[in-house]
Amino acid sequence: MNEFVVVANRLPVDRVEGGWKASPGGLVAALAPVLRARAGCWVGWSGAVDEPVAPFRFDGIDLHPVTLDAQDYEEFYEGFSNSTLWPLYHDLIVAPQYNEQWWQRYRDVNVRFARATAEVAAQGATVWVQDYQLQLVPGLLREMRPDLTIGFFLHIPFPSPDLFRQLPWREELIGGLNGCDLVGFQREADERNFRALVGDDNNSPRSGTFPISIDPAAVQVGSPEAVAKLRASVGNPAALMLGVDRMDYTKGILQRLLAFEQLLEEGVDATLIQLATPSRERIEHYRKTRRQVEEAVGRINGRFGSVGRPVIHYMHRGVSKQELGTFYAAADVMLVTPFKDGMNLVAKEYVACHPDGDGALVLSEFAGAAVELHDAYLCNPFEGASILRAMREALDPDPERMRRMYARVLGHDVHRWAAEFLQEVAR
Repeated sequence: MNEFVVVANRLPVDRVEGGWKASPGGLVAALAPVLRARAGCWVGWSGAVDEPVAPFRFDGIDLHPVTLDAQDYEEFYEGFSNSTLWPLYHDLIVAPQYNEQWWQRYRDVNVRFARATAEVAAQGATVWVQDYQLQLVPGLLREMRPDLTIGFFLHIPFPSPDLFRQLPWREELIGGLNGCDLVGFQREADERNFRALVGDDNNSPRSGTFPISIDPAAVQVGSPEAVAKLRASVGNPAALMLGVDRMDYTKGILQRLLAFEQLLEEGVDATLIQLATPSRERIEHYRKTRRQVEEAVGRINGRFGSVGRPVIHYMHRGVSKQELGTFYAAADVMLVTPFKDGMNLVAKEYVACHPDGDGALVLSEFAGAAVELHDAYLCNPFEGASILRAMREALDPDPERMRRMYARVLGHDVHRWAAEFLQEVAR
């Protein structure tokens, strides 16, 4: 039995030929030492459809897989989680779909996760549930195991009460979160939205704001040789700009491209590298976003590029941590322009690669990271002129702004985030 249990949609590993490898991301880096020290385990889905996997140990951590079949993936993950909750929690950038069958599947899968957790948690254990896919788990777990201390952290925004009340199953979701001892949010605004719904009586859980961060030591900064090679490969422009995103309609990639096009119209010698990791490609809104982005890339390169010298270098794939560190270090300007984002760790990773004050960050005011990284060149991603203005300012950056942001990222890392949440949930 385990004194500390993390419950997340995914296990912190990916299937590879002949075994498993650690997934990228700061969450496992932050929680692995706690899991090892407290005889802990991680409950989650392996990522493989219709493949029952027995519990196993990886890198000193016990992993307890929950099996999902193809129907679960379609209705729980693609359906309710990412076609209902995701757009609703991101301020209706696209319209949420409300489907009773999806809801029933969401509840069924949450019951499965709760049962798996109840089976592995020791008497009086601490359980930390992660994110929007599992919002019913705390309430279900409270009924099964009233002895547990239960925390929940929402990695994405929490919507305003008026938006949340659109959800036909709003009472059930709030009931799920009411099973917590502590509910954590990225921003104070998210916590205020939650408190406006649940009130402050004794029956509602405690809540707090705990902005997540990165492990700066794990960011692989590109070497000067690798940076020089990359810049030469794109023609050594006066200004190298960079975007790194999942291909998601919340990320504002198209609006960024259109603002970059205006910058080129002004005669600025600039090149943009845009990395867009494939994401949720069976959902139509994601396919539409990809089509729009790729059409814009082609059109802008057709206008301003030349043979062997595009102005936008576009990659629709993931890259290694080492490659990403080289891109970060090489970029003069980082463009992070989401319409809405719980935090956005890309912004913090870029800052971590610029300890000497070089570089500049253009950041949406609607990203959670803007609360801490207010020395960035902030923009309104809904207004092309605002993005363009921030880009112009970033071309002549103030090194002190980057140094202050670097100090913040260094001083508030993901280990501190986890420690502060766990200290508060135990209080």
